[in-house]
Amino acid sequence: MSLQVTEATFQEEVLAVPGPVLVDFWAPWCGPCRMLGPVIEEVAGEVKEAKICKVNVDDNPDLAGKYQINAIPALMVFKGGKVVASALGVQSKATILEMLKK
Repeated sequence: MSLQVTEATFQEEVLAVPGPVLVDFWAPWCGPCRMLGPVIEEVAGEVKEAKICKVNVDDNPDLAGKYQINAIPALMVFKGGKVVASALGVQSKATILEMLKK
């Protein structure tokens, strides 16, 4: 299951992790985000070598601003605190798995 991350926990849960961390920037009212949700949960259930997190942009506007999230869903893969891959919109499971390999 994916981990809900907030502005208060982002440093510890995402930036301080040396391995890959997938962050799904989303909002409950967003139709495409709801379509992507089950795919994210499927990846979270299968991939053990990466951490899978979700950030609600409505509840965490400063994080959305910091990472220039102007459209959702937005996916970012962090490694050692740096963004190594990103994608906008609904992505396939295969694309997400490929992002995690970067």
